Amino acid sequence: MVKPKPTVKTWLMAVRPKTLTAALVPVLVGTTLAFGLGVGRIVPALAALLGAVLIQIGTNFINDYYDFKKGADTHERLGPVRVTQSGLIAPSTVLFGAAVCFALATAVGMYLVAVGGWPIVAIGLASLLCGYAYTGGPFPLGYNGLGDLFVFIFFGLVAVTGTFYVQAGSVHPAAWWAAIPVGASGTMLIVVNNLRDVTTDVKAGKRTLAVRWGTTAGKAEYVLLMVASFATPVAMFALGLAGPWVFLSFLSLPLVVAPLRRVLREQGAALNPALGGTARFQLFFGVLFGVGLYLR
Repeated sequence: MVKPKPTVKTWLMAVRPKTLTAALVPVLVGTTLAFGLGVGRIVPALAALLGAVLIQIGTNFINDYYDFKKGADTHERLGPVRVTQSGLIAPSTVLFGAAVCFALATAVGMYLVAVGGWPIVAIGLASLLCGYAYTGGPFPLGYNGLGDLFVFIFFGLVAVTGTFYVQAGSVHPAAWWAAIPVGASGTMLIVVNNLRDVTTDVKAGKRTLAVRWGTTAGKAEYVLLMVASFATPVAMFALGLAGPWVFLSFLSLPLVVAPLRRVLREQGAALNPALGGTARFQLFFGVLFGVGLYLR
């Protein structure tokens, strides 16, 4: 049997560029808030961005590998092509790619540790461990209904406050609040993915929240996360943690209408456009929200 030869195109498929908003937006929001408060530092910000993207890509590779090995990705897959399941890249090569990404993220993390001290060690180790444990290890988070919580915590609370911390040396209360819509919008991506794959996940024994609680609950989760995203700027303004510019984020509202409609009405492969639409919403919301936090 001829072994598959990876190409730039197939590696880009494995990277899943559309998912990288989950890594980019937290760093963007944490950094714009830091500069808005006069404590921003560009080099730690760029290092945080690089580290976050590497962990995201490594996690994507791990997911690609273990979803295939555990039988969650088969010929019945409804989402975009996965390189391991389709045979485009050998499983061992995908796993090696994940190891390289995590090793590079660790190297970047060493600089951030020098800047931020022991809290960054804890954040970095936890992020790497959970990135692997999302689908790997004896208790994969994504297979036990904890994927949503993982994304909200690590691509919301941890990523935003961690980005702010490596620049400011402390965490302002506004950073905790700013992390809520970032984590919520990132989790919306997971919800769409789980709703789309609920039938195949049941067959594979993947107990996501959509499988455990049903699709109606999954749709309600999507709506609640969207509401939380838009409620946070209102709360921050009311608490004096942001100025009126924070309402720039509401300009992203039209972008969430189409994916919301699909989530509420469609199922299976018809939800694929909702995944891309939600990613665009997360990106534009994050940019506008970040600009609003900077302008104060």
